[in-house]
Amino acid sequence: MRAESEGPRRGAGESLGGIRAGNRRPVDLLVAVAGAVLLLAVPALVALGADPADPAAPEELRALLPPSLLALVAAVSNIVVLVLAAVVAVERLVRRVFRDLLRGLAAAAFGYGGAGAVNAAVLAVSGPGGPPELLTGTVEAGPLSSPLHAYLAAAIGYGAALGALRVRRLRTALWSGITVTALSVLLSGFSTVPSLALTALVGATGAALAGYAVGASRPASLAGPLLRELRRFGLEPLALEPDGTDGGGDPRFVADLPDRRLDIVLLRADDTPRVLKRLVRVALLRGPVAPPLMLSLGRRLEHAALMSFAARAAGAAVPRIAAIGEPGAGTAALVAEHVRLRTLDGADAAELTDPVLDGLWEELDLLHRHRIAHGSLNGDTVGWTLSGRPAFTGLSSGAVAAPALKTSLDCAALLTLLALRVGAERSVDAAVRVLGLEAVAAVLPLLQPAALPFGLRRRLRGRGEVLGELRTRITGLAPEAPARPARLERMRPRTVLSFAVATVVGLVLANQLAGVDLSTIAAADPVWAGAAFAAATGCMFAAAMALMGFVPIRLPLGMTVLVQYAGSFVRIAAPAGLGSLALNTRYVTCQGASPGLAISAVGLSQAVGLITHVPILLFCAYITGTGRFTDFSPSGTLIGLVLAVVAVAAAVLLVPALRTFVLERVRPYFSGVLPQLLDLLQRPQRLAMGVGGTLLLTLCFVLTLYFSVSAFGGEAGIAAVAVVFLAGNAVGSAAPTPGGLGAVEAALLTGLTTVAGVPVTVGLPAVLLFRVLTFWFPVLPGWGAFHLLQRWKAI
Repeated sequence: MRAESEGPRRGAGESLGGIRAGNRRPVDLLVAVAGAVLLLAVPALVALGADPADPAAPEELRALLPPSLLALVAAVSNIVVLVLAAVVAVERLVRRVFRDLLRGLAAAAFGYGGAGAVNAAVLAVSGPGGPPELLTGTVEAGPLSSPLHAYLAAAIGYGAALGALRVRRLRTALWSGITVTALSVLLSGFSTVPSLALTALVGATGAALAGYAVGASRPASLAGPLLRELRRFGLEPLALEPDGTDGGGDPRFVADLPDRRLDIVLLRADDTPRVLKRLVRVALLRGPVAPPLMLSLGRRLEHAALMSFAARAAGAAVPRIAAIGEPGAGTAALVAEHVRLRTLDGADAAELTDPVLDGLWEELDLLHRHRIAHGSLNGDTVGWTLSGRPAFTGLSSGAVAAPALKTSLDCAALLTLLALRVGAERSVDAAVRVLGLEAVAAVLPLLQPAALPFGLRRRLRGRGEVLGELRTRITGLAPEAPARPARLERMRPRTVLSFAVATVVGLVLANQLAGVDLSTIAAADPVWAGAAFAAATGCMFAAAMALMGFVPIRLPLGMTVLVQYAGSFVRIAAPAGLGSLALNTRYVTCQGASPGLAISAVGLSQAVGLITHVPILLFCAYITGTGRFTDFSPSGTLIGLVLAVVAVAAAVLLVPALRTFVLERVRPYFSGVLPQLLDLLQRPQRLAMGVGGTLLLTLCFVLTLYFSVSAFGGEAGIAAVAVVFLAGNAVGSAAPTPGGLGAVEAALLTGLTTVAGVPVTVGLPAVLLFRVLTFWFPVLPGWGAFHLLQRWKAI
């Protein structure tokens, strides 16, 4: 951007993350107006009696494919569309492009509301004869009365508003799912070609209207105020251009003056992500490892200036601070002399010679001798000046008067950073040449991800072996080095998650228990309670049948059932699923299978259970709340379920701590599964027994819950009860409490009251009865079975 005499050109600056009024394209307004005019003409044409003789031949179309097949195809495509739409929404949230997501949601709302408005208008003007067949079509039950498909209009509007998706396959899959649903609706006779065309027009109009009303994201520019602030200091820049970010993540500019160049770092008071990140690290990390909070802008500005002055006074190659300005409210500018650097990221491997590596360690040692810690060493904060002298940038995250632990953390970071470029051996050898073997050996306990800067930890993803190679090299040079990692974490993420889950579960249960008379449990109908008990007992036989089908050796039925009861006893002291998994593995081993075969066979049974869980859940959710497939639209239950599942999946994929936790829980289920699965496919009888037992187990649990609800006079659809159980079981499997205790009760009660429509006065005793029959009651016979199996040496 060039500075001109009349002032800076508007909008040429760097985005600071704040969003103001978005760009509004006139073409969006024109499309919205044109679409609205066309839609307004539809009721007028209906009122005039326009109805061609051939109503798009709905009978011929309906005869092409059976409605049941079309319903299945539409169900799959609807699920795909919902999943992809949720994935796009999560991606927009992660990237903090909130206006794009708002535009998509507004387009979906406009499409859904516009379709409803057109339908109401057509019905209002069509008279006693109803809408023309040209728009409604017919089915076996007779003519329909909803010309436009509201769900399709919302989906088309959402897809059109977010049409500029970066992943081409994602965009193709989304529109393919919408197209398949539209074809299913058309071929089933529920709609006609003109009505689908009008539905697409409503969606496109909603997208255009949302595009103009919400607008596109446009960053607020501080280029003009920044230029005025520089002129206040007597600095007349000829050009001002963005230059990425500094080591701390703050936006950076480069200003060209007639005789020199300046670097400008902008600090913001509304940097919420950084504050939250620091708060999390302060909560999770101990003492000097945790970063200073520095919540206020003034505190951060003072600290950045102090670090620069201190490093320059120590003799480091740090640019001189030229000015400190305030270009806008809540924004500060740190202006420094420009020093041209070649960063480590931009250097070729041939340039990283031993003298260059030694120079980096000498420069870091210079800072450390003056008790200055860098705190944010990374590939873009380490480099060399044009004269070849090593230099570090991004000192704003560092510390003066730093304790020895902070300087050792810098050494661990530089060891890791150089190992990523030149290997562990050369990185350690260079450090030993400059610092000495004793100093490098003292860093060994700090070679762990928690000790590294955030940016460097991201570079390590997928290359975790680098830290192991560094430890091996240091241990080889100094066998007496302390090998045990230092405890740097105040609390593990899993501990935080467990505490949060326990708190939420306690609050939910307390809210549900308020005002409920627990004595109503004794009022259960004995017939329905007996049926629930029989179904709960059937769970043990179904679980035994599933295990016998997946294990390649012959297992006695009676003893296998006893093992399932013993598993009920073991799981009261172990997280859900893990106790039974270990006991079944031990039992299969004692029956003559090798340990590897037992682990893989039991893991296969668990894996098949997980694999069948998802499609059953989605199918039951799809039919919940719909008496018939009126227009092939997904139910509200399915929409809520898919959104919840995708949100959880996105969180697991994006948060490393959650991803590690899930992998630790899932890995035992899939260990050695593939060879066993291939062997099982060659034995259809065993496969049928194993899969049949798995499905029967799910059915028995669902029936137990269904009968428990009926025992207290409640009424609920079997599909809705299945959704509640499957979702509650998933929550219990993820909960860190033994047997999912607390989490399962809260999930089941919430599901019965919201999804199945069961009153809380019925749902609470029903859930308690279900848990007594499936969790608590089997404990006593399980204790006896456990000791009996031990006496028989069967476990």
